[in-house]
Amino acid sequence: MSPRPEPSRYDAFDMLATMVAVVRPDGGLLFVNAMFENVAGISRRTLMRTRLGDWFVDQHPLAETLAAVARNEIATGRFDGVMKRAPVSAHEQLPVHVIVTQIDQGGDAVVVELLEIEQQTRQDREERALGQVQANKELIRNLAHEIKNPLGGIRGAAQLLAMEINSRELSEYTNVIIHEADRLQALVDRLLAPHRKPHVVSDVNIHEVCERVRSLILAEFPRGLTVHRDYDISIPDFRGDREQLIQAVLNIAHNAAQALAERIAAGDALLVLRTRVVRQVTIGKRRFRLALELHIEDNGPGVPEDIRDRIFYPLVSGRDGGSGLGLTLAQTFVQQHQGTIECDSTPGQTVFRIVIPLP
Repeated sequence: MSPRPEPSRYDAFDMLATMVAVVRPDGGLLFVNAMFENVAGISRRTLMRTRLGDWFVDQHPLAETLAAVARNEIATGRFDGVMKRAPVSAHEQLPVHVIVTQIDQGGDAVVVELLEIEQQTRQDREERALGQVQANKELIRNLAHEIKNPLGGIRGAAQLLAMEINSRELSEYTNVIIHEADRLQALVDRLLAPHRKPHVVSDVNIHEVCERVRSLILAEFPRGLTVHRDYDISIPDFRGDREQLIQAVLNIAHNAAQALAERIAAGDALLVLRTRVVRQVTIGKRRFRLALELHIEDNGPGVPEDIRDRIFYPLVSGRDGGSGLGLTLAQTFVQQHQGTIECDSTPGQTVFRIVIPLP
């Protein structure tokens, strides 16, 4: 392998949120940036032992464009291709838009930029989610206050009425009114809680959070459910509200465990808690050098298709008797840590992906 030329010349590419490779006209790698390393999932040193063409399902468009740019036939070449997640396998694929540009006229180095076609879609989805959360906050706050004010009057009137009634049968009716008013009051308090509860900021270890959630889930579902841990122990602590993050992860894990009821009965239910570090992540139009990525995966039936796009909306639930607040609160708590949360669900596998910036 040829030594990497002038490393400092290409260091700025590590600051980009897109994949960049510097190659020779024959496709030999001279440099890959941090985002390329992150997407490939292997170290830069290992990457440098491969050729750029090894990472494409069809190598011909890349080879032809590299040759055309190197011969000065075109200044910049563009094409859409399919990148492989591993050079030896085409099973995990990533559609990309490829831009090939010559660095120096007559030189032997060519810059290849690879833009995930899904990246723009993901950013648009994050922006919509942020806007939706703000709308949800205003809706919940206004709705909760509109409910809370007359609710106190209803409960008070029922109590006064109960004091004037001597009939036991009629007293049962007033007790129902008081009981239901209290239940609605508790619901309103849960709606308002994340917006008025102060942050308790401290150093948070994400694996302590995961272990706490794991112990709570296994205490409630001691048989038929396996909770597998796949941790990257190198992840540093970060500043945050530990209790809020426990609640966010617990809400997701608990929903997953409830969705696994049939598999728990069969004894083959699986819940996976996986942590990784990702680099050069863009969240809400801000780029972060490092971020924590937490996956909460299950092998359940998946999120019902009719609510898949609305699962983070308040009062939307795919389970009879569900309040529809668990995922809304989880999203609120994660976004209060400048993070984002997404869900990818198919029958047999549901993955919730939480991304939180690291220092």
